[in-house]
Amino acid sequence: MLRVVVCVSGGGTNLQAIIDGIAQGAIFNTEIVRVVCNNPGAGALERAGKAGIESVCVSPKDYGNREQFEEALIRSVEEAKPDLIVLAGFMVKVPAALIRKYENRIINIHPSLIPAFCGTGYYGLRVHEAALSRGVKITGATVHFVDEGMDTGPIIMQKAVEVHEDDTPETLQRRVMENAEWVILPWCINLIASGQVKVENGKVTVAE
Repeated sequence: MLRVVVCVSGGGTNLQAIIDGIAQGAIFNTEIVRVVCNNPGAGALERAGKAGIESVCVSPKDYGNREQFEEALIRSVEEAKPDLIVLAGFMVKVPAALIRKYENRIINIHPSLIPAFCGTGYYGLRVHEAALSRGVKITGATVHFVDEGMDTGPIIMQKAVEVHEDDTPETLQRRVMENAEWVILPWCINLIASGQVKVENGKVTVAE
């Protein structure tokens, strides 16, 4: 059984996609053992509660400095003894110590086709605003392993989404979530749970 900790900051729509994927049998041999959130007002905490999943809130406002916050964050993750950590809309830079300990065992979902519109400052609606401003015709989402850079880890899977002429950042965000994020994130977790994902020389291969 793959033990998963999901880290979230907001409404938890990607968390819900994982919960639903497990419930519907699209994700096999997997259990969400804890949800870790940095925002006490996040809707993701309510979603976790409804699904009967243990949740922990670790807010930076509750700690005197960044080091204390990161120590508490690391503890909250490690207490759950995860096999995989999933960043599902987590707006916190993951501590380097955690990344090193869980090398190639932390994945993130990003709402663009990396390397486009990623890195520092590209999150939430800002990604879709940038895509529309640049006039791209195709955008999408990417699931990748997390390294010590920002959106620079090995790419596991990407899915393209068409941009419409009349799109706003909000309509594009919704289409990317529905047609890409909620599809490939559960899919990637299932592949990892099945032992089909390997990382070699910084690149991902998926076994048939």
